[in-house]
Amino acid sequence: MAAKDAQPSYEAARDELAEIVESLEDGSATLEESLKLWERGEELAKICQQWLDGAKKKLDAAKSSAKSEDQ
Repeated sequence: MAAKDAQPSYEAARDELAEIVESLEDGSATLEESLKLWERGEELAKICQQWLDGAKKKLDAAKSSAKSEDQ
């Protein structure tokens, strides 16, 4: 990420989250590292959900617009 405040793309957040899950599952991280990974994973999960929610709103709006044009 270029800027600390910049939100990653859905794909970047999803890929980083997958890496975190893999790291947590292999069990090689210390407790402190695991907690940091977990916290980052929570942040990334929220980012992914925001992207998905936004996409759903756009799809719903497009469907609604298409229905009103058909009538």
